[in-house]
Amino acid sequence: MKKITRAALALIFAAVPLLYAQEKSSTEGIKLEFKYKADDNFSLISTVSEDVKVNGRMNHHAQIVSRVTECVDRVDENGRGHIKASFMTSEQSTPAGGVASGVYKWGENFESDFWRAKDGHFEIDSKYFMPVIRDLPVFPDRPLKPGDEWTAEGWEAEDLRRDLNVNEPFRVPFTAKYEYVRDEEGLTSDSSKTKKTFQVITAKYSLYYNTPEIKDPKSDYPVTTMGYSNRTIWWDNEKGQIDHYEEDFRIVMETLLGNQYQFSGTTKVEITEFKRTATEENIQTVMEKIEDLGLEDISVQKTEKGLMISLENIQFKADSAVLMQSEKEKIQKIGQILSQYPDNDLLITGHTARVGTEESCQTLSEQRAASVADFLINLGIRKEKHVFTQGFGSKVPVASNLTERGKSKNRRVEITILDK
Repeated sequence: MKKITRAALALIFAAVPLLYAQEKSSTEGIKLEFKYKADDNFSLISTVSEDVKVNGRMNHHAQIVSRVTECVDRVDENGRGHIKASFMTSEQSTPAGGVASGVYKWGENFESDFWRAKDGHFEIDSKYFMPVIRDLPVFPDRPLKPGDEWTAEGWEAEDLRRDLNVNEPFRVPFTAKYEYVRDEEGLTSDSSKTKKTFQVITAKYSLYYNTPEIKDPKSDYPVTTMGYSNRTIWWDNEKGQIDHYEEDFRIVMETLLGNQYQFSGTTKVEITEFKRTATEENIQTVMEKIEDLGLEDISVQKTEKGLMISLENIQFKADSAVLMQSEKEKIQKIGQILSQYPDNDLLITGHTARVGTEESCQTLSEQRAASVADFLINLGIRKEKHVFTQGFGSKVPVASNLTERGKSKNRRVEITILDK
């Protein structure tokens, strides 16, 4: 029989209070709260499938991807995080012929700036349209365990500029009902797919709001807002952040001019922590990798959005967006570099030389960007909701269009590993 020493006994008895404390902690519950660290970088991808009805008739179905990046630039003594955020919303592109390309066009961009407390409350200027949902989730100042319920006030800031000509965020308050449903093991939504125990929380609210004051009688201002939202959140309390969530919703607005707008559908959101790529060190590393791979006519630079790899003189079949085989081989090699930053989204930007009309150049640049994006998606480098495209036609030349050398430099596709 193995001899138990006094030291071993001391360790055993020392562990007993710890085990008891862990069991007691589990029984009494855990404190759920946001945990901010300066220089944290988060990316949120939201996929919305939405039906829009106007006056009871189906108007259109929208498949929308929204991309949000958040940078925590400082944390105060109370644990509040000051966040600078960038919001971009895009729709899936459908080229001529009606066949979806499988990629999303880069859309309108919004900046925002706010504080968020450990319990989830926002402090944000009324001028900002994003984020839409504020003060959700909000956690009580006590330990929680599965089965616990609580309520908290929140509000939506609706962007009605395009649909109803309302030029400021339209505020709709709600009271959310929360339940800590269970603990659940699962894989994180980032590329590491780490196994974790998540706290599964439901947040549900109903809306019935009569606008107390019509601020702009010239617009089709909302008079009554009704609806609901049912959200299930997978919370990572180790990080103090949401890992992912799902929602079903229905919002109905009755307006000053007697119109009714109904929005209903589902939302799926994943949140990942990503690396800042646009550093001098990374630029040097990528340039060395390009040289090792024997790639030519490629440059690397830091931009406002991230680290950009520019493929100059990229070859397509004449007057088309069909990649030549030599370019496919080149992009396959670049895919090796992109795979080193799996949690960063990609922006593919197309440019042309000035040949023909600007309208034809614009269309061709968009199609060529989509062609490169589709190729990267088919290679498995990224899923389609993490790849966005943009075309500039011939409007952003980097050389003269009066020489063949200049035209070849302008005929390019840029792949940006996104930081914001």
